[in-house]
Amino acid sequence: MSRLTRSITKPIRQRTSWCETWQREDHGLIRCWERGREMQRERPDLAVRASRGELPILPWRGGIDGELKIKSKYGVMQYLAMWQGLRGDDLDVPLDGEEQVVCSRTGIKVTFTRDTSKFGHG
Repeated sequence: MSRLTRSITKPIRQRTSWCETWQREDHGLIRCWERGREMQRERPDLAVRASRGELPILPWRGGIDGELKIKSKYGVMQYLAMWQGLRGDDLDVPLDGEEQVVCSRTGIKVTFTRDTSKFGHG
């Protein structure tokens, strides 16, 4: 499985264009991770929750709000990248395939995928 990785020691890029950010091979995953790193400073409370393994609500699909009556759900890779940045982790997301994370607070399993057909309609 091919993965996109980037070390937490790399500086956050400055002033990337929209095309550089969203139309390159990573489709914005690096920027999502960088934004998570910025949020770590802006929202330390959220960063603490993420570092405990919680999956808080973020701008991308994948977070868990409250107690749900489900055991699993799907999320997007952009969430996973942002969450890793928020935690202060290296970026490490699959470019093909999926990654699963279980929320430490709710026990709900989130499968992060690029396959939008798995999200259903509604």
